[in-house]
Amino acid sequence: MIATPDRTPLSREFFDRPVLDVAPDLLGRILVRTTPDGPIALRLTEVEAYDGSDDSGSHAYRGRTARNNVMFGPPGHVYVYFTYGMWFCMNLVCGPENKASAVLLRAGEIIEGAELARTRRLSARNDKELAKGPARLATALGVDRSLDGTDACTPEDTPLRMLTGIPVPSDQVLNGPRTGVSGDGAVHPWRFWVANDPTVSPYRAHVPRRRRS
Repeated sequence: MIATPDRTPLSREFFDRPVLDVAPDLLGRILVRTTPDGPIALRLTEVEAYDGSDDSGSHAYRGRTARNNVMFGPPGHVYVYFTYGMWFCMNLVCGPENKASAVLLRAGEIIEGAELARTRRLSARNDKELAKGPARLATALGVDRSLDGTDACTPEDTPLRMLTGIPVPSDQVLNGPRTGVSGDGAVHPWRFWVANDPTVSPYRAHVPRRRRS
């Protein structure tokens, strides 16, 4: 018998923990994106942890800015950033206020609303690729900076909510180096994913971008 996912919203206390505890525990949880066009639900299969001022790979390593301000706020809120001049990525803030730790949502399986997600991800060759990577995930869900600061653990019908889902057993969770992170932050094995899940994105080491001549 296939277990039915728990649709109870995750509590604030769930996120108010060290980022390395929250990150693997997010696998198997359900993210619901509500839009005027309809809802999309995604089961998380891959995440990455970023530990604020203690982590040179974190956006908050050098302190608070207008861009990363949400990371310093209450746990359970959404931090959305724009990267490479073309993509959005989303994170969930965790830990106590002013700690600025967050978990990047890297990949997931669309379990509801695949038809809507396909209209946003026309280049996806199949449904397993709809949210296979952080930019693809945000694109499939229609996430942009307007959702920065959204409370994701409220029982109310907000644009983004995290539900309990079905936690992944620890023996099915793998971890390794973070993808595309440079410098000292590259050594941390803080990427967590569901073993043998086809929606997990491939590992890629950081490659410096060349300046255009």
